[in-house]
Amino acid sequence: MKLIFSFSTELDFTFAALPMKILIIEDEKSLLDSIVEYLSNEGFVCETAADFFSAEEKIQVYQYDCIVADITLPGGSGLTLIKDFKKENSETGVIIISAKNSLDDKIIGLELGADDYLTKPFHLSELNARIKSLIRRRNFKGENEIVAGEIKIIPEKLEVLIKEEQISLTRKEYDLLLFFIANKNRVLTKEAIAEHLWGEQSDAMDSFDFIYTHLKNLRKKIIDAGGEDYVKTIYGIGYKFMIA
Repeated sequence: MKLIFSFSTELDFTFAALPMKILIIEDEKSLLDSIVEYLSNEGFVCETAADFFSAEEKIQVYQYDCIVADITLPGGSGLTLIKDFKKENSETGVIIISAKNSLDDKIIGLELGADDYLTKPFHLSELNARIKSLIRRRNFKGENEIVAGEIKIIPEKLEVLIKEEQISLTRKEYDLLLFFIANKNRVLTKEAIAEHLWGEQSDAMDSFDFIYTHLKNLRKKIIDAGGEDYVKTIYGIGYKFMIA
């Protein structure tokens, strides 16, 4: 019997093929709101900062898959943020957005570790495409198909297959599976998982029991389809997706 990969009806089918956590640093409120709305509809967990100091605080406290940063900010330069950030977080992708169409700014930003550069004004669809490409390149070596054991994910088609049979996952189960595969053989705390899937909202949560529910359902669907149980519980800490 062929299982169909689908999402519950209340979810937006346009969410990102690689749902990840993004920090958007931009002081122009209308642009910031537009970016957040667009990327949220694409399935990204979006957090924001409108000035140098709030951005600096967030990148020191939280982990992100990609940072989209303006150069000119109240209180300081986005280039300074990128320089300091890249010293400790070399794996996180950075895209610069700036009204300055200056070759010097672009070169400096890229030399400091930024991965891409967009000059304002730009189409939100282009920003979205560049973020997806960057995350796929950094986390999955640019592959169009993500393979882990019997599990195969085809992001562009939104398909998850176990031994070539598609399975049905909710959005959070899909997010969780990608997060595990991107961090295979690493211990992930419940706090890290909650922060990745829910962003800043996780700070206000009294319990992380809901993670167990999502994980239990994900594991059951994979095992029922003939896959291995790759997720191991690290008692008192969190979980590890163990695969050679």
